[in-house]
Amino acid sequence: MQYINYYPSPLGRITLAADEIGLTGLWLEGQKYYAGQMDREHDEWIEKESPVLTMAKHWLEEYFAGKVPEAAIPMHLKGTPFQMEVWEILCQIPYGQTITYGQIARQIAAKRGRKTMSAQAVGGAVGRNPISIIVPCHRVMGADGSLTGYAGGVDKKMALLTLEGVNLT
Repeated sequence: MQYINYYPSPLGRITLAADEIGLTGLWLEGQKYYAGQMDREHDEWIEKESPVLTMAKHWLEEYFAGKVPEAAIPMHLKGTPFQMEVWEILCQIPYGQTITYGQIARQIAAKRGRKTMSAQAVGGAVGRNPISIIVPCHRVMGADGSLTGYAGGVDKKMALLTLEGVNLT
């Protein structure tokens, strides 16, 4: 069973989803791979508050107030083994810092004992991150430091990085 609720953020309405294990989704309204486009993956969505959704809302309140949220939110990420590997790296990017798709690819290649890994494949996994902001896919940049794609929109990526104090010049 999926519980769904909403949070009115400065960037627009955020849809939150959770199951009995943890947070399963956090989507900015209208973003690519938005929850409404994923309905077929879930048997049932119930609009209801849950302890995990309440924790996620509190985390978002702190984040949008410019604070570094300290609470750990239980998450229930579902994806391919490669996606899970990428998302684990995303969770390690500190607040206010960035990393490139290529750096993530090199980390995965090293972990797997390979010489190279596709930065484009990493980009695909980053773009399908179901828990935006909390799993900070917005902290991933192009090789030249550019604000390359973001499922929620490059304008929102810029706003999130600015909120975190990242120098975008």
